[in-house]
Amino acid sequence: MTHGTDAGQSPSGSVLGQTLMVTRRLRERLPDGITRATRVLVWTTLVVQTLVVGTGGLVRLTGSGLGCPTWPRCTADSFVSTPEMGVHGIIEFGNRLLTFVLVIVAIATFLAVLRLRNRGRGLFSIALAIGLGIPAQGVIGGITVLTGLNPYIVGLHFVVSAVLVVLSTVLVWRTYHPLDEAERSVPSSFLVLARITAVVVGITILVGIVVTGSGPHAGDQGAARNGLDPELLQHVHSWPAYTTFGLTIALVVIAARNGWTAVSRWTRVLLSAELAQIAVGLIQARTGLPEFLVGLHMVLACLLASAMTATLLSTTRRADVIRLTPAEVRRSAHVG
Repeated sequence: MTHGTDAGQSPSGSVLGQTLMVTRRLRERLPDGITRATRVLVWTTLVVQTLVVGTGGLVRLTGSGLGCPTWPRCTADSFVSTPEMGVHGIIEFGNRLLTFVLVIVAIATFLAVLRLRNRGRGLFSIALAIGLGIPAQGVIGGITVLTGLNPYIVGLHFVVSAVLVVLSTVLVWRTYHPLDEAERSVPSSFLVLARITAVVVGITILVGIVVTGSGPHAGDQGAARNGLDPELLQHVHSWPAYTTFGLTIALVVIAARNGWTAVSRWTRVLLSAELAQIAVGLIQARTGLPEFLVGLHMVLACLLASAMTATLLSTTRRADVIRLTPAEVRRSAHVG
């Protein structure tokens, strides 16, 4: 005679078995191919990762970097901003709340690609990296506050944001272009030139971070700067920026002459991003670094990194024989 469980089976074993069964059923409900919802989620990931750069810039440019003077609490006695903290507390706390939006989107995206782990797209690994990057970014943000907005920690905070934007761009790309079905579509010489351009883009962004660390927008009136000459650094910043522009023109011309449609399209997008970034950079430098233009310059830097990533990815194309996922095969048969 048994009491609540089968003979020879412990209650804990029964619970474990039921848990595994429920988990398996839930997993089977997840998509096993690239759906419209999957693409909506990966695009949302890219948008929110770029958006948080803008809101982080808003915190900094309104002098609200220490609106919540400690971390992870907003004050020593409260996790939320209080009326006494004023608008700066609201802005900083609002920016912290966006972390939860990022986490929700990251979890939804991860679940959407969970069953695609071994499908040759790399989506699982990228989504996991983005998901892990969000709490890491939150911790760096906390260290930024605890160090009184140290300009180098602030710079690292931006670098991680740019990396997450790059990863999000790759995530979007891989939903349309499987990794293991790609072959190089350009000569190695062009690929080398594109990679050199990407390196110079990275240098441009890094130097720009140092320039910002020397300027007036520290995030708080009492925050330290890096002590470097901002006027000199602006000139230094222009060197890799114009080098990037020249290299990109070369990429545009070569791609157009050879009729590489996809590559040509993305090199033009990259060139457009650079033109916008250069224009904003010149105007802000000559108008006393107004807050709006500085914030726009920050967002454009991430869009530039995204465009450069897409340009590199466009140098591969799908092979003639495509291995579809089961869900994609069923949809193709249905359409046919």
